[in-house]
Amino acid sequence: MIKTEFRIPKMDCPSEEGLIRLRLDEVPGVKNLKFEIPDRKLTIYHEGHSQDLLSALETLNFGAEIVSVTDVSEDFVVPSANEEEESSLLKKLLYINGFMFVVELFAGIIADSMGLISDSLDMLADSSVYLISLFAVGKSLSVKKKSARLNGLFQLILGTGVLIETVRKYLYGSDPQADYMILISLVALAANVYCLYLLTKHKNGDVHMKASYICSSTDVMANTGVFLAGVAVFFTKSPIPDLVIGVVVTVIVLRGALMIFKISK
Repeated sequence: MIKTEFRIPKMDCPSEEGLIRLRLDEVPGVKNLKFEIPDRKLTIYHEGHSQDLLSALETLNFGAEIVSVTDVSEDFVVPSANEEEESSLLKKLLYINGFMFVVELFAGIIADSMGLISDSLDMLADSSVYLISLFAVGKSLSVKKKSARLNGLFQLILGTGVLIETVRKYLYGSDPQADYMILISLVALAANVYCLYLLTKHKNGDVHMKASYICSSTDVMANTGVFLAGVAVFFTKSPIPDLVIGVVVTVIVLRGALMIFKISK
């Protein structure tokens, strides 16, 4: 048995972890994966050559590089965490993010706010990660790829539509309702803070939930950005802050969708 440690500078969220897992499913001999998101490290217990793993990871363009290679016994393979507990928590996170996707999407349409609509896509992206994680358990590689491709394509279509609509609103004008932006972004912020609370016990662990904790922390910043954009719209009476935050969040979501779609072909 071989233990290979990698440094992966661009791995910082469940979307990157999911892509890595999907890619490594294609490499024979992988026995276990240990993710250390804050340190951007991945430890793989496997048979075969470490270079095969590196070649697979390099296709993701996350900057993967081998740190160390060690021969170990079977006893050193890290056991899986409590799958039932993780599954239950994933379902809660899925329900919360799925619900907030719907709330923010409709509120954004009513309020004429691209900030809220783009933030709803961020919620959708997280929901997709949790859904894939739940659905793909025990499934074949082809099924995992199909589910990932479907979610990535859905995000890509919606994100592209939001960008086009943002440009249209910039050219022809928009009238975002600051009070809606502030209120709904605070509700979304509360939802993500609750997700962080649920994930607190896993933030120092070595399981998938650890990445979810970090990504939820990022979501809190996105919610805060929409809130501040709402405040700026309120005081300036200009739609520009709403359009700017809408573009920023949408581009982040689109980048993740493109990566998912690329790797799941």
